[in-house]
Amino acid sequence: MNPDIILPPYPGISLSHVHLVQSLPDAEWALAALQVADVLGFDTESKPIFFKGQQSTGPHLIQLATDTQVFLFPVVAAGHTTAVVKAVLESPQILKVGFGLSDDHKRLHAKLDILPKHVLDLSRALRGAERGDVGAKSAVAQYFGMRLQKSKKVSTSNWAASPLNERQIKYAADDAQVALLVYRKWLALQG
Repeated sequence: MNPDIILPPYPGISLSHVHLVQSLPDAEWALAALQVADVLGFDTESKPIFFKGQQSTGPHLIQLATDTQVFLFPVVAAGHTTAVVKAVLESPQILKVGFGLSDDHKRLHAKLDILPKHVLDLSRALRGAERGDVGAKSAVAQYFGMRLQKSKKVSTSNWAASPLNERQIKYAADDAQVALLVYRKWLALQG
């Protein structure tokens, strides 16, 4: 793709379709919606570390996306929301897709004893014979001809904060859902 061409911005998901899961009824509703999906977009966010030797205490947010909804699970303590995430991520029936998931796997296991199953890392799957991983921004440009806006300020913000601000919510939701949409487009082009 010609770098001189300015692509239109990727609109992302409407905030009205993003759900912050913070209570037992929220968790039950999210589980019902997520369990019927064949594929989910998946990502996590962690509070950044700024000093050498400092250890991450993440993940602080887990995002799971269907084609039309995104569920954000703040990780505050093990409980009903963690049980939902564990059930979905460890399900061998539901494919979970995302970009650059190796750190997510390590942190989920270390912090929450979650071992995700049936996961496809699009960073590797989309590269084909090329060297180097494919990121969400380049995949959105390639498959949708749009520019995914990834603010460094938002990506390095405090994901352990409560409440999350609107920009964090939008960023996190788009990260998870765009993985699912790219996967579906990539799969359609394989046929």
